[in-house]
Amino acid sequence: MRTMSPRAEPKPLPPAPQLELRESRGYRLKNRLLGPPLDTEMLEHERLGIPTALAVFSSDCISSSAYATEEILRVLVIAVGLAAFSLVVPITVAMLVVLFFLILSYRETIKEYPTAGGAYMVTRDNFGLLPAQVAGVSLLTDYVLTVAVSTAAGTAALTSAAAGLRPYSVEISLGFIALIAFGNLKGVRESGKIFAIPTYFFIAIMGVLLLVGFYKMGMGHLTHQAVNKKGMLKLGSIGSGFAYGAGLYVLLHAFASGGAAVTGVEAISNGVTAFKKPEWKNARVTLIIMGATLGTLFLGLSILSTRVHSVPFESGTPTVISQIGKQVFGGGVMGNTLYFALQAGTMLILVLAANTSFADFPRLASFHAGDNFMPKQLTKRGHRLVFSNGIIALAIAAAVLVVVTGAKVDRLIPLYAIGVFTSFTLSQAGMARHHIRKKEPHWRRGLFVNATGAVLSLVVDVIIAITKFTHGAWVIVILVPLMVALLVRLNRQYESEAEELERDAQAAATAPIMRRHVVLVFVARLDRAAARAIQYARALVPDEMRAVHIAVDRHVAEDLAAEWRRLGLTRVPLELVDCPSRRVGRSALEYVAAELADGNTEVTVLMPHRVYKRFWHRLLHDSTADEMAHMISQLPHANVTQVPYHLGSPSLTVEHVDPPAGDAHGVVS
Repeated sequence: MRTMSPRAEPKPLPPAPQLELRESRGYRLKNRLLGPPLDTEMLEHERLGIPTALAVFSSDCISSSAYATEEILRVLVIAVGLAAFSLVVPITVAMLVVLFFLILSYRETIKEYPTAGGAYMVTRDNFGLLPAQVAGVSLLTDYVLTVAVSTAAGTAALTSAAAGLRPYSVEISLGFIALIAFGNLKGVRESGKIFAIPTYFFIAIMGVLLLVGFYKMGMGHLTHQAVNKKGMLKLGSIGSGFAYGAGLYVLLHAFASGGAAVTGVEAISNGVTAFKKPEWKNARVTLIIMGATLGTLFLGLSILSTRVHSVPFESGTPTVISQIGKQVFGGGVMGNTLYFALQAGTMLILVLAANTSFADFPRLASFHAGDNFMPKQLTKRGHRLVFSNGIIALAIAAAVLVVVTGAKVDRLIPLYAIGVFTSFTLSQAGMARHHIRKKEPHWRRGLFVNATGAVLSLVVDVIIAITKFTHGAWVIVILVPLMVALLVRLNRQYESEAEELERDAQAAATAPIMRRHVVLVFVARLDRAAARAIQYARALVPDEMRAVHIAVDRHVAEDLAAEWRRLGLTRVPLELVDCPSRRVGRSALEYVAAELADGNTEVTVLMPHRVYKRFWHRLLHDSTADEMAHMISQLPHANVTQVPYHLGSPSLTVEHVDPPAGDAHGVVS
């Protein structure tokens, strides 16, 4: 009990009842799993410094170094055999030139658009909403693919070291997706802390691999491995002439496959607002660190592959990076320890590459939803100030993709990269137009950088679309326009709803009220649920009030009338409506319509609504009341209210306390 202080602010008279409010079981479970909810004011404190942001936003980009070289070799070794190892480094360098200009381009984007949104915002501001949907949808599909590819590749790294787990690749991949989604639901800072250590561990072990590998290569101790092992891709024949007989199409195909290496470059520009202040400056620094790290690892692995002769296997395992690790580290306790550390680091970074998508997909989807192109639920921040609905949607979409493809990286890679390069092209073209329109200081330099980035991205995009079209890229080529059409249709629906709701809203709110108000309580039987509805009806103080029973069974109706008279419920007259056709909803509709016929009556229909403790309890009862409510609510000036009664659950307690003598405001428990 607490007694009110005489100096406290006076409370309303009579004293307000106190409710004992219990949290739901689901909410208590959420608190236990994710931690206590974060207040909106805490959003500022959830921002990331450079070290944590590098782990959150760069894992996708950095992790691609683990399989980009392998994807290039998969194309080349079939075409030109061992000559592939003379071509892999030049193709890698060509891809690093693209990476260089993309890094410079996105530095400009971050500076000019520090409010986040990346390609979506740039395209929207410079080309309009429809092209922005193409850029956004391309990125969203790529984010889904990133989760599927990274978890499948991480699983491949794991099964390369533990072959006995290969039959469970799909289940392991699904477990990885669930784990990363759960980590992100705990909040941005929490996920950053969880995933930072594996990211830096991978960078460190890769640094050891490159140092040891280049040392052995310089000393002449790094030897070739056998290239005729069972399960390896069949080697093609070395030709003569330019590129050892590899035609232009083969070179372009290999280059397109290496394009997977630069996916994820845009991630930082999509999440600038997640950085600590000054956001744009910290984001640009992180972008440079990410690009330099990726370039070093990608080029280093490609060079080592030329010495080791790591030929990809048809099944995908053991991976090229695994083969390089075996050759570089050798045997013995130290060598095996470093090899398994490399595999563990590779598995972790590949799995955590999905974290970049979980950081950016929900944020990008919220921009679409804010512009009325995706469901509004995606704009809501959840329990831990993250876009929970977006995280869950991404996890489900990626899980479906993993199941459909059997968690095979080679089935997923052809779908990959085309979406992200489409967004690259639109984003950099938009930035070029931005520089031309604004003509801010140093705009010519920015125009050169972004125009070059746009041209390079377009060239790569076209190459990927052509060379990978028959391998699965056609799915994305068809899917993106279909999704854009769907989002445009959704936007029209939202816009039409908003227009209808806003039309003459003030006039409708101030229109004269009807002269007569009638409250009707529909009852099937006299029970506690009906009694609660009748009690509420009395509180409304209408001009006229009565209970209505649709009489499908005459005997039931007569028993109800007798019970009504016996209890003396004279203050609420009961009217029986004959319904020989048994169309209860239709009879109720006609009854209410008759009340409204004079054009001067407002009707409030109250319906007892039984709320069941278990969802399956609801299946044991019909939905006649819901059907009646739906039909009646379509009549103008007919308002349907369901009065809930919770079955099987203790009601919230309301305690009224009489004030003691001398204290007008009472004692509140």
